Amino acid sequence: MPATEPGIGGHMRSIRRRVLAAVAVLATTTVLAACADQPAGPGVAAPSGIGAPDGPGGGQNPGDPELPQRLAAAASGQDAFAHLQALERIADQNKGNRAVGTPGYDASVEYVAGALRQAGYDVATPSFDVRTFSAQDQRLTVGTEPVQSSVLGFSPATPPGGVTAPLFVVAQDPTSGCEAADFAGMPRGAIAVVLRGTCPFGQKSQLAGQAGAAGAVVVNTEDAPLSATLGDTPGVIPTTAVSKSAGQSLAGRGGTRATLLLATTLQQQSSRNVIAQTKTGDPNRVVMAGAHLDSVPEGAGINDNGSGSAALLEIAQKLGASPPTGQAVRFAWWGAEELGLVGSTKYVERLSDADRKSIAAYLNFDMVGSPNPGYLAYDGDDSDNEGAGPGPAGSAAVEKVLVESLGSVGVRAEGTDFDGRSDYGPFIEAGIPAGGLFTGAEERKTQEQAQAWGGQAGAPYDPCYHSQCDRLTNVDRTAFDRNIDAMALGIGRLAVSLDGIPAR
Repeated sequence: MPATEPGIGGHMRSIRRRVLAAVAVLATTTVLAACADQPAGPGVAAPSGIGAPDGPGGGQNPGDPELPQRLAAAASGQDAFAHLQALERIADQNKGNRAVGTPGYDASVEYVAGALRQAGYDVATPSFDVRTFSAQDQRLTVGTEPVQSSVLGFSPATPPGGVTAPLFVVAQDPTSGCEAADFAGMPRGAIAVVLRGTCPFGQKSQLAGQAGAAGAVVVNTEDAPLSATLGDTPGVIPTTAVSKSAGQSLAGRGGTRATLLLATTLQQQSSRNVIAQTKTGDPNRVVMAGAHLDSVPEGAGINDNGSGSAALLEIAQKLGASPPTGQAVRFAWWGAEELGLVGSTKYVERLSDADRKSIAAYLNFDMVGSPNPGYLAYDGDDSDNEGAGPGPAGSAAVEKVLVESLGSVGVRAEGTDFDGRSDYGPFIEAGIPAGGLFTGAEERKTQEQAQAWGGQAGAPYDPCYHSQCDRLTNVDRTAFDRNIDAMALGIGRLAVSLDGIPAR
């Protein structure tokens, strides 16, 4: 999950405090027998799948109502964890990460694609162009004092010697730097100091540049480093970030001369998504489920988002390529999510009108094993009335299915806002109903949440978010297992029935 300011509706990330009661507990079953005499896909033993429907495929038969329970019973947290182990090995063999543009990401693509082919799927790995970013040097000095800072992704470089100019402190409020008027009275060539909040980082940097700033400093709202990106915003200026406490110090030093030096490199590269679809089910009414496969350069990305990728791969394998579904099921592993949802955005942009309308719903799974987990479902109907508005018609039905699926494994879900920080964003913009599950990133768990779910109040859901320590030891196995069960139930239920999701 990229640490960008929200790009949909201009709202900050907001975790809902209202607990959604889980209703309609799903029946459970351990029946794993195949439903027809068709063999399982190549390389997969027949008992490990959930079987193919009687008669011809292509959506000519209604889905098997027992499929969701069989899929949940078949999906294994232990088998999914083996995929996580493989992703960590890939990172360790490739300079510690699986970031887009690196051999580690390419090896991750081949691993997922190979496992899907063994399960009988026809697999595509469509390529797309993406800008990549690296920083060779970053320094911020205020007066004579060095200040710890972190360059924002896709920041342009300063001149070789840096820029030296007075600090101009923009009003430190939630809309800091979000309007051109915020920079009124700023001397040309100054270094603007803005507070994180409400609008995208790229917008803050762009407006500062339009007002004549030579550089910008974003102050985090947490007393921690800020790993973030300017995205694909034109007209941005050299931009770095500082912690809350460092920013509070800078806020009282307007006019002090400072030097900002950033040595950065931006390159145009090619990357790939991984796409696989069942051979059964109606191809004109597709249930799509996705997870991003790339990590940040700082680490192996095992919770973010090896967890979602591994869980989805396990479910795809156990579902098999020819299950008894009413709808076709399409799985996607996205590239370059950490660089601004690039892979999913390019995918949606390339869809024809008919292809877009054929996707009945999109389910997103990004970080489903956080070590201090929340149990969060995207709020499709905006019933919590926080942050961005509701998703497209049908999103409320997706939310209901996922909340009930978590309830069936003994967990009451809370809502979380569609804030644009993960790969559901392009689907929502295209009018496709969406939903998903999430166990939390850098935000802190409340006392009420700790009482409901366990864990540590006041601590981040994932203290290793976007860090080197995001490894296997950073995954809560109980949360991971519960989310796999809920994902399997949710995907299975929608594959069988699209009640509440209108045709478009």
